Amino acid sequence: MSPWWNEAVGTYIGAFGGAGIGVIGGTYGALAGVLAQKGRARRAVLGTHVALLVLGGLTLIAGIVAVAGGQPYHVFYPLLLIGVITTAVLGGLFPVMRKRYAAAEHRRLEAEAIRRAS
Repeated sequence: MSPWWNEAVGTYIGAFGGAGIGVIGGTYGALAGVLAQKGRARRAVLGTHVALLVLGGLTLIAGIVAVAGGQPYHVFYPLLLIGVITTAVLGGLFPVMRKRYAAAEHRRLEAEAIRRAS
């Protein structure tokens, strides 16, 4: 089987793909941390989280297919690296994000109950 791309393209995929996911992930993390704490934009934040998680999963699957298909190192390594890191980080943080939104909702309901009692 011929390689999916040459070494130069593999380097660009690893560099720009990894940096791109890092910048997107960092920006998303900063916004999500602020918004989740306030209980705002739940659907947008969790939807973006799932979309990035799916993207990481698809990249991981592509890397696994590349390994199984006998692709060279410069093809499977960037895919596996980006996929594993993205899936592990976002997969591990999804329950945390849901918990943050649940806590914000709980605080909102408690404040509303205090206002009614006053």
